Amino acid sequence: MADTEQIRQQVQSPAPFSTWLGVVLLMVLFGVIAAAIIGPAPRGDTYEQQRAQNREKKLKDLRDEDAKALTGYAWIDKNKGSVRIPIERAIQLTVTELANKKPTQAGPIATPAPPAAAATAPAAASPAPGASAQASGTPKPTSVAGPSSEAHGQPAAVVNPPSAQPGTQPGASGTPAASPKSSAAAPAASPSTTPRQQ
Repeated sequence: MADTEQIRQQVQSPAPFSTWLGVVLLMVLFGVIAAAIIGPAPRGDTYEQQRAQNREKKLKDLRDEDAKALTGYAWIDKNKGSVRIPIERAIQLTVTELANKKPTQAGPIATPAPPAAAATAPAAASPAPGASAQASGTPKPTSVAGPSSEAHGQPAAVVNPPSAQPGTQPGASGTPAASPKSSAAAPAASPSTTPRQQ
């Protein structure tokens, strides 16, 4: 019975002071760690206001640099002798230069022949061998040979594609289904014109 009495006294006795002190110190330590983690984190409105102020400052700095470049003199390339001048001075120089130029008279503008007239004259005789390629409507042949040609390495059909026969292409708003049928796609006509008897 003495053992149970000792256990009952130990359970009912208050905890020593060092235990309470340890619990309090652990709570304080937890608070310090939480403050250290949460403290530098951004806070609601002030964080967004700070970001907005930083953006405004950067924008103001960029605009100041642009204004300085547009209103001041500076070297672009000293070796070539090119400089940057203020935009107002550049406008004055350009206006003066354009005012000194004399405009040249423009030549007459040739109007193209109406397409209806070109379609009614297919029965005309073929052009003379000396006629220019421009008059017949076929493009002028371009050289595809040589290192200085504009179509070097391209096949001749790419540079000078064969011209399409009139009336075989649909209009600008036409669809492929609306294009006329080619003679190759049409069924061949029967050579006999007499009907078959059965």
